[in-house]
Amino acid sequence: MSDKGQLHHSLKGLQRVKTWQLVILLIISGFIAATFLRLDNIGMVERRSAVLSADEQGNEEVTIQRLYELQGYVSGHMNTDLGRGVFLEASYNRDLEKWQAEQYGDRNPNGNIFKKAQEVCAPRFSSWSTAYVQCVSDQLATYPSAEEIATETSKPRQEAYIYSYASPLWTPSFSGWTVVVALVIALLIVIRLITIGVLQIVLRRQYRSL
Repeated sequence: MSDKGQLHHSLKGLQRVKTWQLVILLIISGFIAATFLRLDNIGMVERRSAVLSADEQGNEEVTIQRLYELQGYVSGHMNTDLGRGVFLEASYNRDLEKWQAEQYGDRNPNGNIFKKAQEVCAPRFSSWSTAYVQCVSDQLATYPSAEEIATETSKPRQEAYIYSYASPLWTPSFSGWTVVVALVIALLIVIRLITIGVLQIVLRRQYRSL
């Protein structure tokens, strides 16, 4: 009888805190956690945009500084995954154009084929762009001697212009702690439901044994 009374007391104690109350707390904490995670992601996007903007302007020193800022932010915040990384496309295109000018310039036996390629592509584009660089590359490829003269090992490679930083799974920040709170509440709900279910089964068995 004492065991049965203790089980009743435990069951009533658990039932004082309603499941719906915990569910409401879970929804609130989950919303707060999602908000902070969203803010973390927005901060990453802003810093990534600052990197690309500095790269477009051609200021190498500022670009490096913005990359350091992005790295520091990503490594210290959740939900800041860069995916495939940040590609400094403008720097790559500038260096590629410079390399093409050196490799396919005046020393080419067919003449300055880089200049010839520019003369073909320049009228097609109103300003310098990735499409313009691609046009020049396509024109250079039409010259048979181009592959023999160009030193492919010195050609700029896209992977060298991609920067990627790892985002931690958890950080001791507002985002991190709100996620922990939400997970703890969710765990309490599961434990509460399991415990109440087990106590009810045990009580039913004890009543049947009487």
